This record gives sequence, structure tokens and C-alpha cells, in this order.
Amino acid sequence: MPRFWVLLSAGPYDGRYAWQNHPTGQPIREAKGLYVYDPKALGNIIVKDQMIYEEPSWFISWNLMTMGAGLLSTLGDHHRKQRKMLNPVFSIAHMRHMTPLFYETTHRLRRAVTTQVAGGSSEVDILNWMSRTALELVGQGGLGYSFDLLEKDIPNPFGDALKRYLPLNFALQLWRMFSPYFTKCGPPGLRRFVAKFLPYSKMQQLREIVDTLDYQSRKVYNQKKVALEKGDAAVVQQIGEGKDIISILMQANMDASDEDRLPEDELIAQMSTLVFAATDTTSNALARTFHLLAEHPDVQEKIRAELLAVGGNDDIPYDQLVDLPYLDAVCRETLRLHPPVSFLSRETRADVVMPLSQPIHCVDGSIMNEIPVPKDTTVIIGIRGCNRNKAIWGEDALEWKPERWLSPLPKSVPDARVPGVYSNLMTFLGGGRACIGFKFSQLEMKVVLAVLLRSFRVTLSDKEIVWNLAGVNYPTVGREASRPSMPLKLEPINLA
Repeated sequence: MPRFWVLLSAGPYDGRYAWQNHPTGQPIREAKGLYVYDPKALGNIIVKDQMIYEEPSWFISWNLMTMGAGLLSTLGDHHRKQRKMLNPVFSIAHMRHMTPLFYETTHRLRRAVTTQVAGGSSEVDILNWMSRTALELVGQGGLGYSFDLLEKDIPNPFGDALKRYLPLNFALQLWRMFSPYFTKCGPPGLRRFVAKFLPYSKMQQLREIVDTLDYQSRKVYNQKKVALEKGDAAVVQQIGEGKDIISILMQANMDASDEDRLPEDELIAQMSTLVFAATDTTSNALARTFHLLAEHPDVQEKIRAELLAVGGNDDIPYDQLVDLPYLDAVCRETLRLHPPVSFLSRETRADVVMPLSQPIHCVDGSIMNEIPVPKDTTVIIGIRGCNRNKAIWGEDALEWKPERWLSPLPKSVPDARVPGVYSNLMTFLGGGRACIGFKFSQLEMKVVLAVLLRSFRVTLSDKEIVWNLAGVNYPTVGREASRPSMPLKLEPINLA
């Protein structure tokens, strides 16, 4: 059995993570693992042999303990059953119906920012506003629940718990790695009792967050359940008039056969899972887009001209909005070059042979067209590496060029057969565990950009913005800051 290589490092993009841009993927550190961005190999990992390449056991068990048996906590037939029930609520038809709700929320954001920059060009923490907006949009569109009026800071237990959950996850990384062993230590009730007395403050914080998420999810669920039992009139009176994802899922579940029906606990678990998965990824993608537009004012002006030509100051209908070529090109190029999640992990459940689209030259001088991968190997899915692969995207693969999407892509792009669900990219993954909400995310990005770019001109502040690689990539002011932040200058535009 040959030795394997894993490409691992730490730090900001422009420094120690340069390996993700390396055209040949030379190894950085020897270990029993693989960093993979070869498209043929990725196809085997996430499609053909997806039952062999599964999420790490610690990832599944930790999510199960903290969020319940939602999409991020299930495998195999159990996961497919959940996706079968959820798929219809993420359809294009449903996104079209949700567009007015997205606009209503984003106009509240616009009014709040207008107040903040009333005196002229002012510095605004774009990341903060994008995070609040993403949380409110998934709250309204996903749960039929308002987290944040976007007018002033009003504490919200559900929203506050979610904002604290991701940073705490990273602080407890060692505990996460050992979570498969925790799940074997008696029933959940016993584990919760023991956790209550652990003399570790971060674990107590996590316990409080999990309790809050569970309580608030059940509260929202029970309110919706009562409304559904009362009939259409009660449903219409709820936020979103019962058109939110969870309300529709609950109704579909009531109408499903016994074989397809999901238990209540799994429906409740989908609520925390949905909000968790949709908030930081989309908000940070939007923040990155605004940062790039501030760096490229010519691109910003082209988008603004396109938006004004189509809609003036009016809301642009769904079908027109998603077909705007330059706006779409900017979104695609941002998600190609800067995917919010740069890599994901898998573990092999059996010995398997991984085929390659291009042979690799090993350090001992031999050439390999396929790689035998033993059971229990860690495999890193190189989302960012594949999206920036010069063999696929050409010599300008590391450049942000929205115009590349306005003409036919190089033949090497379709020929590569990248197994991603979206636009020859790995950004939203592919196969049976592709991001189920990628259309939701795309709509959110386009609505927010369409509203704000017609109201404000975005420019750089005098602060250095550094993007940091993490579970979800995030910006900070400078390289030493720990708190995510991205200040940019916004100037109101008078279109009268």
C-alpha cells in the first residue's frame, strides 16, 4: 500500500494557504489522508462511491448531539428519505413565490442602512448587516419566524444562540473529534445529566445553546402545528402566510404515506439545521461580493446600470432577476473564486480505488493513474482547489473576471465533468449530499445586491480586510483580529 499525502496548513489566504492555488497540488505534509481536486476523483467521491466516502463519524455524531437528526446528522437511506421530503420546498417554483418576502426584508435592511449613512459617505460593517439579513431571510423564508426587525438591536434567543454556535464549535474542536465515543456513553438523558456538571465553561455554554435551540425550535413548530390543525385561515395569519419552508414541509409530511413520513423530532431538527447551514455561508458570500465590488468600481457601475435599466427603483420580478447576465456573472465568479466553504472532509468506510483524470507523478518517480485508498483514510474534498484548477479554467483561473461567464466557457470546463450541482463548480457540492438550498442562497444574493446597489455606492475604507480560512471563510480587520468584521464605505445614491 503506497503512502498518502494530505495538504494541510493554517492562516489567511495570501499566506500559508497558498497550496490551494498550486497547479500541481504538491504535498505539504505526509499523513494518512488525501487532498483531492481532480474532477474524476471527485465524481467518485461524491457520486459513484458516495456510500464509501462518508462524512467523518465525529461530524455526524456531533451534529446529532447538538442539532438533532436533521440533514447534517444522517447518512444513507435515512438521509435520502429526508431529502426526498425536503426537495420540493427548494424548487424554483417555490423560490418564485418567496421573492416578495425576500424583497420586503431587504428593503428593511436598506432603510436601516440609509439611516446609518444619512450624513453622506460613511463606514459600515457590511458583514454585520449581511449576517443579520441572512438570519432574518432564512427565518422568514425558512421558518416563517422573524429573528431581527433590522431596525435596532433587539435580543432574540433563537438568533443569539445560532450566532454563538459556530464559533463555539471551533473552540470545542477536540471535543468534537471524540464525540463518537460520547454517544456510546449511555442514553441521551444520562449524557445531558453528566454534561451539566462538567467543569468546563465552553461546554456549559454549548449546553445552554443546544437547550435554547431545541426549546425555540419546538416552540415555533408547535405554533405551526396548531395553525395547520386550525386550517387555512390560521396559517395565513402567520409570518409568510404559511409559505415558508417548514410550514410546507409539515403539511407535506402530514399528507405523506407512513413509509415516507418523518417523525416530529426530525422535522424539528431540520429547523436548526436549515438556519445554521444557510446563515453564515450566504452572508459571507455576500460580504465577499461587496468587497470585490468595492475593489472593482467599474464592475459595480456595470451591475448598477443593468439593474436600473431593467427595474428602475422597482422590485425586479424573479424571472427577470435571475436572468440578468452581468449580475449573474458576478455571482457565479465570486462563488467560483471564493467559495464560502473551501473544503469538506470524508472518511472511507472500505478499501477503494480512486481514479484520476490526469496521472500524478509521485515523489519516488513513479506515475499513478489511480490511487488505492485504504479504509479509514481521511479525504479532503478540495472545493476551492477544483474551482481554481488552471487545467479546467485556464491560466487566468486565479483572477476574478465576471466577464468569463458572458461568453462560452473554455471547452476544458464542460470536458472536465466537474460533479458539482451548480455551474461546473464544486461550491455547492454535488451528488446525494449537495447543498439542498443553493437556489435559496442564489436568490438571496441577487435580491440583496439588486436592492442595495441601486441605493448605495460601495467603496473601500482605509482598513485592511483579511479573509481567513475556516469552516466558513470570514473577514477580519487586519491579521491579528479575532472578531469577524468587514467595514466598507457606503454613499447614498440619489436617483431622483
